[in-house]
Amino acid sequence: MKRTVEPKVLYFGTPVVLISSLNSDGSTNLAPMSSAWWLGYTAMLGMGTSAQTVKNLVERPEIVLNLVDPDMVAALDRIALLTGSQEMSDAKRARGYRYEPDKFAAAGLTREPSGAGPDSVLESPINLEGRVVAINEIGGPDSHLCSLEMKVERVRVREDLLMSNDRYIDPLRWDPLIMKFTEYFAGGSPAYASSLARGWQMPPMPISVGSGD
Repeated sequence: MKRTVEPKVLYFGTPVVLISSLNSDGSTNLAPMSSAWWLGYTAMLGMGTSAQTVKNLVERPEIVLNLVDPDMVAALDRIALLTGSQEMSDAKRARGYRYEPDKFAAAGLTREPSGAGPDSVLESPINLEGRVVAINEIGGPDSHLCSLEMKVERVRVREDLLMSNDRYIDPLRWDPLIMKFTEYFAGGSPAYASSLARGWQMPPMPISVGSGD
């Protein structure tokens, strides 16, 4: 038997990414998100239009995608409810978000210069550097959602994840952290108690989980 339902979110399992973007003062905003997929050297990202990351990328398209493995889950969760924007909706406040200008320090992660402009995350096993080349509204004018098309220009991978010819990443060694609905998973098993899940009974926001703030 199946039932027709209307889930609050459709997060059946997507990789977690930390996005580096440039603030107007030249500092790097670091934000978790979990709506990302790749085809060739193009990355497609889904975020809420009110996110600080989106505001940054509209003005300054340089971007780094810092891919996350299970060893980084505690650091990731420390900034899951932080935002780089001083302006915040009532819904975000109700869910426990607070403003934090230095999310590297809050997460306990290390800055590393990148060729794209924003700082990348040293602890990230894979860094994808490039530029956002298109931003489009999705879901209609009231959705407050957008898709971002990123051109990947440089790929940096930790050496132990590479296969012998450096053209492929070993799928047995690379173990991405997965967001399933509001929970973190690694290797099919729960990886960490999620702050996002604890706040999910509060008023829902019209943006994706880990929305690029």
